[in-house]
Amino acid sequence: MKLPRRKFLHLAAGAGALPALYQIARAQAYPTRPVTLIVYLPAGATPDIIARLIGQSLSRRFGQSVVIDNRPGAGGNLALQAVARALADGYTLLMVANPHAINVTLYEKSIVTVTRDIVPVASISKNFFVLLVDSSFPAKTVHEFIAHAKANPGKINLASDGTGNLTHLSGELFRIMTGIEVVHVPYRGTPAAHSALMAGDVHAMFDAVGSSLPHIQSGGLRALGVTARGRLRVLPDIPVIGDVVPGYEVTGWLGIGVPKGTPAEIVERINREVNAALDDPTVKARMAELGSETFTGLSSDFAKLLAEETEKWAKVIRAANIKAE
Repeated sequence: MKLPRRKFLHLAAGAGALPALYQIARAQAYPTRPVTLIVYLPAGATPDIIARLIGQSLSRRFGQSVVIDNRPGAGGNLALQAVARALADGYTLLMVANPHAINVTLYEKSIVTVTRDIVPVASISKNFFVLLVDSSFPAKTVHEFIAHAKANPGKINLASDGTGNLTHLSGELFRIMTGIEVVHVPYRGTPAAHSALMAGDVHAMFDAVGSSLPHIQSGGLRALGVTARGRLRVLPDIPVIGDVVPGYEVTGWLGIGVPKGTPAEIVERINREVNAALDDPTVKARMAELGSETFTGLSSDFAKLLAEETEKWAKVIRAANIKAE
């Protein structure tokens, strides 16, 4: 039987709309099974603790378990690769952090990058860093530290917990902006760097406030300045480095990403639920204890942050000629 032209076009248009309707229906039903959140650091690290905190809240909101899968290694690249190669269906999430933005330049030949293979979904938190010295170091302020470094070029050892990560790049940015000469000494992880600093094997270090706070409070390490724009609630007496070095600022951050190609409706759903989780006073309080602040926004806001951070650290890496180990 031959269909009238008008009816044929109507049926054809309806058939063309079926894929879009299917995607919407799938997003509305999402999730129908457990969701995996892959974290780039081992269990017990601050990003892992935050991932579990957010995961618990998302589990309640989704009505499905959120399973934390720790994939440490290669500066965050192992976790990134696992998510980039997963199905783009919203069931495999990535804890995105500064290292992923840094690695775009640090590992320029990598076949997988966060900017090319991951869709930014939602920001989670931000935290700040602090310039630390051992308790016997002569400088008591950021200004005195810079003066001492200029009077003793190449004689100050600046520790980090690994080449190319944010503890290292914070120091490189500071060196570039102040014109001082220091020697970078990388360690395998924060505890080793802290031990070396307290023992006097190195003189200074930029470190996250959350991990260094116990040593500051005990007097084992002295804080000279914070990398935030304003004073921090957890360190109200410590001045801002940017007041001495205009424009200097370093922010650590965490967020959620999904594989490229994930339906927009699912991205929006995850963003909405993450923001709702971050509005929970219990979540805010626990994150404050970890030295972090909740950081909400649209997926487009997180995408903008990721692009800005990638560009910022690319300039530092190239200026300092840093190579991945």
